[in-house]
Amino acid sequence: MKIALSLGAGLSLAVLPAAGIAALVQGVKAPDFTLTAAQGGKEFRLSLKQTLRGGPVVLYFFPAAFTPGCTMEAHLFAEANGKFNQLGARVIGVTAGNIDRVAEFSRSACRDKFAVAADPGAKVAAQFDATMQRPDGSMLSSRTSYVIAPDGTILLAYTDSKPQAHVEKAMAAVRAWKARRR
Repeated sequence: MKIALSLGAGLSLAVLPAAGIAALVQGVKAPDFTLTAAQGGKEFRLSLKQTLRGGPVVLYFFPAAFTPGCTMEAHLFAEANGKFNQLGARVIGVTAGNIDRVAEFSRSACRDKFAVAADPGAKVAAQFDATMQRPDGSMLSSRTSYVIAPDGTILLAYTDSKPQAHVEKAMAAVRAWKARRR
């Protein structure tokens, strides 16, 4: 579900995701993708399918590297990365930016802790219904987080423009997945 902000004349300023709602719902299969990513500034090809072989994936989409909210969210995921890893999960960030910017962001904001993928044109984000449109018509990734089980099933879908709750909700979903496996 998306909410359009409108001006008095009915002109749409931007399309923003409604808080707490993401279109791909719990229980559906996540679309597979392969993107150019970076971790610690080093580029590589990242495949969701291959990453899922190692356990669940926390896949979070964010609008733009080096903006205040996205940097805060990256710091929060970096701080929690060790706990996700202890639970068998891997964190992946995705943004509609270019790989040079993403490589730099992976070093500084993500503190070399997890992979960040470049999604030019937000094509993968669109498959996950995690996009928003700028006033100029170009697409950005919305702030949307998914937790995906190793079989590709979505365990959590969460959209909110505020970055603070994403790590907490993703951690709860990974812990619940882990508890069911005992």
